Amino acid sequence: MRYIAAFLLALLLPPAAQAQDATAKPETKGEYLARAGDCVACHSVADGKPFAGGLKMGSPLGAIYSTNITPGKETGIGLYSLDDFDKALRKGVARDGHRLYPAMPYPSYAKLSDEDVKALYDFFMKEVPAARQANLDPEIPKLLRWRWPLAVWNAMFTDKQGFTADPKHDAPWNRGAYLVQGLGHCGACHTPRGWAFQEKALDDSGTAFLAGANLDGWYAASLRQNLATGLGGWSAAEITEFLKTGHNVHGSAYGSMLDVVNNSTSYLTDEDLAAIGTYLKSLPADKTEPAYAYDASTATMLAGGHPPDPGAALYATTCQSCHRETGGGSPPFVAPLAGNPTVLTKDASSLINIVLNGSQPLVPLGVPEAYRMPQFRAQLTDQQIAEVVTFMRQAWGNKADPVTAKEVAELRKSTDPSSDQVVILRMR
Repeated sequence: MRYIAAFLLALLLPPAAQAQDATAKPETKGEYLARAGDCVACHSVADGKPFAGGLKMGSPLGAIYSTNITPGKETGIGLYSLDDFDKALRKGVARDGHRLYPAMPYPSYAKLSDEDVKALYDFFMKEVPAARQANLDPEIPKLLRWRWPLAVWNAMFTDKQGFTADPKHDAPWNRGAYLVQGLGHCGACHTPRGWAFQEKALDDSGTAFLAGANLDGWYAASLRQNLATGLGGWSAAEITEFLKTGHNVHGSAYGSMLDVVNNSTSYLTDEDLAAIGTYLKSLPADKTEPAYAYDASTATMLAGGHPPDPGAALYATTCQSCHRETGGGSPPFVAPLAGNPTVLTKDASSLINIVLNGSQPLVPLGVPEAYRMPQFRAQLTDQQIAEVVTFMRQAWGNKADPVTAKEVAELRKSTDPSSDQVVILRMR
């Protein structure tokens, strides 16, 4: 699943260059839109110039690299006309006619308005410094580098209609829908994939849209109104708070979502964040499930000091000081485990990954926060992590399946915390 996610998504991967001006709010419409689209995350690398490309991404056939999208004429997009830029952004076709890999989220960007495409073009051509950095060839056997099959893929799985406002809803709802479906390309991570690795739905007309998906060792949870495993227990204001700061009373951002908060959503206006919350709250649950109900017996047992099983004992010695015997944590900075959708979801990848590898700190608007989840891959065995994660998933009223040591071992092998470098990125 790692290579599928990196190949087709590649939008939330750990980037890149340390910011000098990352605390500054966007100055122009184009810069704001580039923040909303999180363009800098994929098109920058550590200690590199912004948007100069070079980020390595896996694919089923071999590694590919993001391209230079600075206005340099020799190695960048300086020779692109507005029409060329539009075709690349909304149709996935480069200036020379070759098809772009769908690591570029053009199925979502197809919904952008002409006005916003023009603003983005002006930003990249007039405000981004040119960088002379050659694009890297994909590490794919030459006989497998054909791009023409992507034309068939595009014909089958992309939306050519663009975004159309729904007259049954008000302006904030439609603004939220436009941002989520288009610039924010939330579905690229949160929507499950089909047989050809296409998003099963590109908008709210399909119940699979934003219903949750596994990518690159993490599980992007459902953003629909599922009562236990989605946003059914979150208010629109709490969604706004999470996107602005990276945490709220229900949980904290981790994994790929750290990059989204650090480099994108924390820069959006309160109005746009509220619009996103309004839209997400309108999406019905994709499945029927009971609401979470707290059970205090776990807290009583832990407070008594005699955990009855290895998982509970490990929790008491390694987790309880922060997440407390109640499982309530200390929100918004220490996430609760009781009733947390990340803990309750059927796919335990994110919870295992966090225990194994910890998390990097949030840096909303360039201001780092002190707390971060430590990693336990060196201290705990696969069996011990399986036991403590299983305990979390079945304590305080949580009702989720147990985790096996084999699942932990697979994630341990496929994840490398040394490469999980989350920093904030400069745009100019």
